[in-house]
Amino acid sequence: MADDTVEVELNLDTDDEEQEIARRGAVFRQPLASFLHLFFRLVALVMYLLCDWDGKNFESCFFTIIGLLSLDFWYVKNVSGRLLVGLHWWNQIDEDGNSFWVFEAKKRSPNTGTQTEARIFWLGLIICPLIWTIFFFTALFSLKIEWLLLVIPCFSLQVVNLHCYLRCKAGEQNGQLTCQSSNTQDLFLQRVSFCRSPSFILVL
Repeated sequence: MADDTVEVELNLDTDDEEQEIARRGAVFRQPLASFLHLFFRLVALVMYLLCDWDGKNFESCFFTIIGLLSLDFWYVKNVSGRLLVGLHWWNQIDEDGNSFWVFEAKKRSPNTGTQTEARIFWLGLIICPLIWTIFFFTALFSLKIEWLLLVIPCFSLQVVNLHCYLRCKAGEQNGQLTCQSSNTQDLFLQRVSFCRSPSFILVL
C-alpha cells in the first residue's frame, strides 16, 4: 500500500510539472509574429522622434517612415492579424465592378496566438494611432506644415487597420453575416447565402 501511494504521488508531481511547462510554453505561440507586429511601427515612431525638425533630413525621414509604416500596414493586414487573433480583412471587386470590404473571423485554433499575444496585437493597434494623433497636433501647433504632410499618411495607415480589425472583432462577437455594397450610400444589411466554414465573412 505504501508503494502504491508513492507511485501516485510521483505521477501527480509529473503531471503538475508537464502542465506547468505547457502553461509557460503557451504564453507565446507566435513570438516572431508578435515581435514584427510591433517592430515596424515602433521603429517608425522612434525615427520620427529622432528626426531633426530643422528640415535638413526631412526627405530621408519622410520616405523611411512611410516605408516602415507601409511594411507595417501590409504585415498587420495579411500576417499578424491571422496568426495572433484569427482575423483578416480585404477588399474585393465583383464581376460588375462593385467594390466590397470583406471582414473575416476564424475560429481559434491551436496555431492562433495566446491571450497575451492578442493583448499585444490590440494594444499595438490602439496605442500607435493615439501617438500619431499627438504628433499631428504637435506639428499643427508648431506650424510645421511639412511634418503634417508626413503625420497625416502615417496616421491614416494606422487607423485603417484599426478600424477594419474592429469591424472583424464586432462581427466575431455578433456572429452575424452581413453584406453591403461600398458603392452605395444607403446602409442596409443583407444575409448572404454562403459562408466559408469555419469562418464567417462580413462584407461592407
